[in-house]
Amino acid sequence: MAKKKKIPQRKCVVTNEMKPKKELIRVVRNKEGEVFVDLTGKKNGRGAYVSADPEVIGKAEKGDLLSRQLNTEIDPAVYAELKQVAEGKANEK
Repeated sequence: MAKKKKIPQRKCVVTNEMKPKKELIRVVRNKEGEVFVDLTGKKNGRGAYVSADPEVIGKAEKGDLLSRQLNTEIDPAVYAELKQVAEGKANEK
């Protein structure tokens, strides 16, 4: 009997839903205080996950949720990149 591979689950900081890691986008703040979108999911630093949904990303931006999670100011360019990635993921399906 083949063992089922465990799918890593992460929590979206906006919706608080547990989802497979592949359905979320990771945003990282490193030691230097830089905040960026981590598409590999493996970069060092404090990570926060957001659902790959432009609507959810809009809510995160409006409520400034990522800056609260990562304890730093978030550049609007990070949100713009998140929206682009989310639209890309939506097109993959």
